[in-house]
Amino acid sequence: MLRAALLALLMLLAACAREDERQVVRFWAMGFEGQVVARLIPEFERTHPGIRIELQQVPWTAAHEKLLTAFAGDALPDVCALGNTWIPEFAALGALAPLDGRLARTPSIRADDYFRGAWQSGAIDGRIYALPWYVETRLPFYRRDLLERAGVTRPPRTWAEWRDALVAVKRDAGPERYAILLPLNEFEPLLNLAIQQPEPLLREGGRYGNFRSAGFRRTLAFYKSMFDRGLAPRVSNTQIANVWDEFGRGYYAFYVSGPWNIAEFRRRLPPERADDWATMPLPGPDGPGASVAGGTSLVLFASSRRKDAAWAWIAYLSRPEVQARFHALTGDLPPRRSAWRSAALADDAHARAFRDQLERAKPTPQVPEWERIATEMRLVAEQMVLGRLTVDQAAAELDRRADAILAKRRWMLDREAGRAP
Repeated sequence: MLRAALLALLMLLAACAREDERQVVRFWAMGFEGQVVARLIPEFERTHPGIRIELQQVPWTAAHEKLLTAFAGDALPDVCALGNTWIPEFAALGALAPLDGRLARTPSIRADDYFRGAWQSGAIDGRIYALPWYVETRLPFYRRDLLERAGVTRPPRTWAEWRDALVAVKRDAGPERYAILLPLNEFEPLLNLAIQQPEPLLREGGRYGNFRSAGFRRTLAFYKSMFDRGLAPRVSNTQIANVWDEFGRGYYAFYVSGPWNIAEFRRRLPPERADDWATMPLPGPDGPGASVAGGTSLVLFASSRRKDAAWAWIAYLSRPEVQARFHALTGDLPPRRSAWRSAALADDAHARAFRDQLERAKPTPQVPEWERIATEMRLVAEQMVLGRLTVDQAAAELDRRADAILAKRRWMLDREAGRAP
């Protein structure tokens, strides 16, 4: 019996030794996805017995500061799920490893299988620094029954058609209800309309704002008109008791939001409303319009000492069948077109509009300062909606604020070019 116990102990020690020989890949993932991705790790480790994934879940509210602190302390993980708007900042810091060579050696990951806007979010100065993990964009959720009651027979495709539909819905709804909710504490609806214009939001390589361009002023005018005509209430979403209940109650017929609300509306609206709401592509100035390619991408940090093992984990998460499973677990939309062939997505009527919209999604300006500029866009737009600025004044003010934010960037670029003192 003693020999049997000794043999079992030796076998356990041998198993532990083999366990210790595995390469440990440190992976940081944010928010709800950081919890759910743990369910994908066992299968990866089973098929990659020499690698162990060490997952750290990080709340989004602390993620940016934690990453910068880790960069300063040379304590970054091997792989991270990075918000798309953060990619330019960490690329500028030299924290990200370029992925071009690894992509060339991984034929299962093809750029042409990804939605173009999502792929471009990780492309900076001709190099790929991030691989899309899940993607989101924004488009209108709408009450189909309220549109039909107002005489609108099909979803609008242009701004002019959308304005006509909003006017018709408002006329039918009366003075106590509205056609659309555009919360004043959200910059995303305005940004998605602005990115449809032919002019870039920043000019001269991201050195200056371009908000006085004809296209952006046209966007501001269209956005402002929805409030001036009483089609949208001048409120933030914190002033709405419950955005889902109010949508179900008919307080507004359109709500521009992201794919996470598909599950929320299904869960929160009563069963008798199940056929009353739908999703539609975002109208553009002259036809179906573009939108912003948001979401999160996978990055490999330059400081990683286990890059091959880390890349194996990134490649696994990028498989179409794994992305389809991740969607089933989270509701997040896959960035690869081939993943949309899964029945759960192909047969989802509410997801279909997002599939269409993602073909026209574009990345935001790829400068580290973009999030600060987007915040100023919200603040200035609110002042305009409240009547404190005209369209032209708002455009000029936004340019002034953006130019101030970009001053350091201009100095650095000029210094690199030998033009700064």
